[in-house]
Amino acid sequence: MTQLIQHYATHQAAIRPDAIAIIAGKQQLKFLELEEQSNQLANLLVRAGAVQGDRVCLFMDKSPAAVVAMHGVMKADCIYVPIDISSPAPRVQRIVESCRPELILADRSGAKLLAAILPHLSAVQTPAIGCMDPRGVDGLDVQCVFGLAELQDASTVPPACKNKPDDPAHILFTSGSTGTPKGVVLSHRNVTHFVDWGCEYFGIGPDDKVSGHPPLHFDLSTFDIYGSIAAGAELHMVPAMANLLPNLLAKFIRDSELTQWFSVPSALTLMARSEALSEKDFPALRRLLWCGEVLPTPTLIHWMKRLPHVQFTNLYGPTETTIASSYYTVPVCPDDPRDQVPIGQACEGEELYVLDADLRAVPRGEQGDLYISGEGLSLEYWEDREKSASVFLACDGDRGLPDKIYKTGDLAYQGKDGLFYFLGRIDSQIKSRGYRIELGEIETAMNALGLLKDSAVVGVPTGGFEGTAICCAFVPESDKEVSPDVIRSNASKLLPSYMLPARWHSFSSLPKTANGKTDRNKLRELFVSEVNS
Repeated sequence: MTQLIQHYATHQAAIRPDAIAIIAGKQQLKFLELEEQSNQLANLLVRAGAVQGDRVCLFMDKSPAAVVAMHGVMKADCIYVPIDISSPAPRVQRIVESCRPELILADRSGAKLLAAILPHLSAVQTPAIGCMDPRGVDGLDVQCVFGLAELQDASTVPPACKNKPDDPAHILFTSGSTGTPKGVVLSHRNVTHFVDWGCEYFGIGPDDKVSGHPPLHFDLSTFDIYGSIAAGAELHMVPAMANLLPNLLAKFIRDSELTQWFSVPSALTLMARSEALSEKDFPALRRLLWCGEVLPTPTLIHWMKRLPHVQFTNLYGPTETTIASSYYTVPVCPDDPRDQVPIGQACEGEELYVLDADLRAVPRGEQGDLYISGEGLSLEYWEDREKSASVFLACDGDRGLPDKIYKTGDLAYQGKDGLFYFLGRIDSQIKSRGYRIELGEIETAMNALGLLKDSAVVGVPTGGFEGTAICCAFVPESDKEVSPDVIRSNASKLLPSYMLPARWHSFSSLPKTANGKTDRNKLRELFVSEVNS
C-alpha cells in the first residue's frame, strides 16, 4: 500500500514522466511536471517557515496549479485546507480563524475573497501569502512571500519528509449546526486506503480518462484527483460553465472521451431531464459512479437504458469516513421506477452497522441508526473534542463492536440479501445537490440578518435533481416589509448559493407544538403539499 498520498505522483513521474496527468481546458500538466513543481513549492513553503502540521489554506480555483499546491503542501509535511472561493467572506473568515493557517496559497480567482477577509483577521492570525498565478494576485494589501518566479527557481529535489501515514493530510470544512463549519481532519492513510481499493475494484488504469467534476473542497474530488494519479490516468477537470448547462456537460463527456464519470446525482438528473444524452451515447465511457445523495430510480433507468455498455455504481459515505464506505454496482436496469437502489456492502476495510439506541444490532429488515467503522474514519473534527466525542464513539469492544465507530446520523436497514439500504436523516442535516448541509447553520444566518422576528428551515424531499429542497418559514419584523427576494439577497452575503432556501413561506407567527417548540413537522407537511401541488 502507498504510504503517503504524494507518493502516487512520485511513482508515476518515475515510470511515465511524459504522460499527461491533468487536462483543464487548454492547460495540460505531465506527471513529471506535477512532481517537480510540487517539489519546488514544498521547498518554498519550508523556506517561508512552514513546519510539520502547519495548515495551508488554498484560495484557488480547480486547476492543475491547485493540484500542484495540494501536493506541495503535503510534501512540506503540512496540511492543506481547500477553500470554497464562491462562499461569502464571513463564512470563509470563520474557517480561516478556526484552522489558523501559517500560509495561504492564492490565485487570481481567490484574490478578491482573500482581500475581503484579511483586514478582519487579528495580527496574530495573519498568514503569509504565496502567489500561485502567473498573472499575480491583484487587490491584496500585503506583500506575497513568493510568486511563480521564485517557484521556478526553487530546487526540484523534495525536502526531507517526516509525516507518517496516520498524520493529517487535509481538512475539509463542512456545514455546522451552530453556524460554524466543522473541519473534518483526514489522514494520508484514510485517503490512500480508499484510493487503492477503488483503483483495484474499478480497474482504473493508464488508459483511463477520469472526470474531475466536484470542487476541491468537496470530498468526492479526492478520489477523482488521487485515484487518477495513482492509476496513471488522465484527469479531465470539468469547467464551471459546463455545470450550468446540461448539454455542455454531456458534450464535455463526449468530446473528452471520458471512460469514468463520478459526480453527485443532481448532475445526472439534470442531464436526464434535459434529454442531453442519446441512445448508446458516450461510447468511450466504461463506468459511472455517483455519491453524496440518493439517485432517483427513474433517473438511473434513463441512464442505464441509453448506456447499456456502462457499469453503474452507487457509493455511500459521509466526509467523516473518507469519500465512501459502501458500494453497490447495479447488476441490471431496474424494471420499476419505485425500486430502491441499495447502498450495498461495505468497502474493503470498512464495516457498516445498523444499531438501536443502546448500540445493539437490530434484526435484518428493521430500521435503525447507521454506524461505520474502519480505515476511512476521520481522525477528528478540527479542535472540537466535544463534537468529535459525540459522533466518534469509543466502544472498547463492547457488544462485539470495534473500538471506534462513527454515528452517521442516517437511518438504514440491512436487507435479507445482506445489503444495506439508506432511509434518510434523523436530524436537521440534509443532502441537497450533493452537499451535506446543517439546516441550523442556515437558521443562524437568517436570524443574523436583522430582518426576521422568527424563522425555521426544513428540508423536503423532491425527487428532483436537488434531492432535498431547502424551505424557509419566516416571520418578518413588524416594522419591515420583507420579501423572499430581499431575504435571499441578504442571506447570500452569509451563505454559499447551495445553502440558500429554494422555497419560502411567510407567517404572522410560526406554528408551535404543545411544549412551545416550533412545529417543524407541520411546516414540513406544508412545504410538501406546496412542492407536490
